[in-house]
Amino acid sequence: MGPVLNGLIQLQSVENRLRAGKAKLTRCRRNVVIQENQIRSLQNALEAKKEEVQLTKVQSDRLELELKSRDETIARLRASLNSAKTNKEYAAVLTQLNTTKADNSKIETQILELLRDIEADEAECKDIQKQIDEQKQQLERNRPEAGALADKYQAEINEIQVEWNQVAQTIPEKPLEVFKRVTETYDGQAVTVIDQQDDKKGTFSCGGCFMGITAESVNLLMTKDDIIRCPNCTRILVLGNQG
Repeated sequence: MGPVLNGLIQLQSVENRLRAGKAKLTRCRRNVVIQENQIRSLQNALEAKKEEVQLTKVQSDRLELELKSRDETIARLRASLNSAKTNKEYAAVLTQLNTTKADNSKIETQILELLRDIEADEAECKDIQKQIDEQKQQLERNRPEAGALADKYQAEINEIQVEWNQVAQTIPEKPLEVFKRVTETYDGQAVTVIDQQDDKKGTFSCGGCFMGITAESVNLLMTKDDIIRCPNCTRILVLGNQG
């Protein structure tokens, strides 16, 4: 292989380091974003729970008013019971009184259940708020460290990018364009080594997609400094140690 293919091999090595550096930077920044999203999610959950508490309180207050009104009705029925003039009238008022008391008992049970729900939800609100406070404290501790680490990774990326540019300048325009297009297709892995199966002499395959490569393509790489691409995956083929 000549200077073009050797240059592409070198550029692939730098490309790998460049993408690895960018991946580290992305992960570093993503960790902070993930924490921020977790805090927002907790805050949304807290607001939803507070709204639920408020709605439950409104329902409880409505039942309390209804119960108060029914207590007044019971008082009137008791007065009517004492002033009943006939057994029939007494029995009718007593039935209505007992029915109203039974309904009141059901309402009191509902109010107690709602109060228990409010108590449980308010306790959950306190727990969520505690989680928010802890997450915020952790984020404030992590943010400077993450920022410093991101600056370090960015500086490394900048250095590698300079190296990438220097190597790229040694490669002719057309091969360089092919390299760039294939890197975009295969997440940076444009150049791949041809593999030879030890148990089958003269049988070759692409190191990227593992599909067969003709001996003619291998011979061309041995004799010419031209780009030969895998007919299946289109990666740029280069020779390794064929033995």
